[in-house]
Amino acid sequence: MADITLTLLTGNDREQFILDNHRAFKYGAMEEFGERDSHFEEDGEIISRKTIENSIDQGVAYRIREDGRIVGGLVLQIDEKTQHNHLDLLFVSPNAHSKGIGTAAWRCVEALYPETKVWETCTPYFEKRNIHFYVNKCGFHIVEFFNGLHPEPRDPETAYAEASEDGGEMFRFEKVM
Repeated sequence: MADITLTLLTGNDREQFILDNHRAFKYGAMEEFGERDSHFEEDGEIISRKTIENSIDQGVAYRIREDGRIVGGLVLQIDEKTQHNHLDLLFVSPNAHSKGIGTAAWRCVEALYPETKVWETCTPYFEKRNIHFYVNKCGFHIVEFFNGLHPEPRDPETAYAEASEDGGEMFRFEKVM
């Protein structure tokens, strides 16, 4: 097995991190829906540049490395008071899928933040690969389904596209430690 590590995102790698994130998420949408996909935020991206930048600016961003080579990234929101922490983004380059990299990276996150009481994350309803990953590989549980009848209440205009009939549907996951 390859050596999977996390390194803090540096300022000079920020732009590539955003581009790599766009590529990884767009790959998932294209795999599921093909070229006709309508599940994008602004600028034809699943997650807008603004959303990614806000996440990085307000959280802790890491690069996922396999034997020192960049293969993905993740962004966490850490609440030191409540220890109810949030995984904003986790992506692995499409050419590195199905190698256990995401699972190993998640284990690294848990080891870095052992005081966490609850982890939370969300993913679009169509990302079957992500749903499998969070539930079957990482031990999360689906606790809520955001959609046109039940929109995401906390911040519908920034962290996640506002739930609507046109594809903003999301699953919310929790992992109690």
